[in-house]
Amino acid sequence: MNSKIAHIESELVSLRDDLKNHELYKKLNTVDDIKTFMEAHVFAVWDFMSLLKALQINLTTVSIPWIPKKNTNLVRFINEITLAEESDVNKDGVLKSHYEMYLDAMQEMNADCSKIAGFIDEISKGEDVVKSIEKLSIHKSIKDFVSYTFKIIDTNEDHKIASAFTFGREDIIPDMFLKIVGETTLKSNKKFDNFIYYLERHIELDGDEHGPLSLQMIEELCGDDDKKWQEVLEVAKESLQVRINLWSAVEEELKSKNEPVLA
Repeated sequence: MNSKIAHIESELVSLRDDLKNHELYKKLNTVDDIKTFMEAHVFAVWDFMSLLKALQINLTTVSIPWIPKKNTNLVRFINEITLAEESDVNKDGVLKSHYEMYLDAMQEMNADCSKIAGFIDEISKGEDVVKSIEKLSIHKSIKDFVSYTFKIIDTNEDHKIASAFTFGREDIIPDMFLKIVGETTLKSNKKFDNFIYYLERHIELDGDEHGPLSLQMIEELCGDDDKKWQEVLEVAKESLQVRINLWSAVEEELKSKNEPVLA
């Protein structure tokens, strides 16, 4: 492993431990709990695509006339990720983005999609992302999460965007969710095939393939520039912190929902 990547990984241990050991996980016990989680997490699923698109715009050619890019390794990596994230095959063989597959899973569970749908409708009309998210009746930490993502995108600095893309994702949730959904299916005879498929696909793509390639992207974007490496570390820490804050917001909501009502 590149020594600078190793340094970043070591600097992130504490934050990753905070994320891995977050109290939220102890409160995710039922499908209703997962629904609450998904209603917040869907905003992170959506804004991940904007990080990806920012990298695609900057690292590949998406304008006319087409001009070849010097770093074809980055071109291949971003185009492969985009293909998988924006037009994957769902469980029924239909081409859909992972965001749309996540919405299908939410609908299958009867989770509330109205807030994310209203938000997408607003920005589809050309409304500003940050202003639109601020209008929503959702937890401040969800708003802060999306606003932070677009703050990084607005820097138009590839290494910073790549840092949020690479280090700001969670990798513990899918295994836990598969266990909860599996147990619920056995107890209730309800099927959550869309959600299970989404999670299994997430594990398959992020594990052995996209993760290592993302680190390679960071290496190629930073090279020997110590300032860029330092900025990558700063963005990585900030990205993990806003993710932790998002988890805390969901934990807070679950706590308020599940507290017994006193007579």
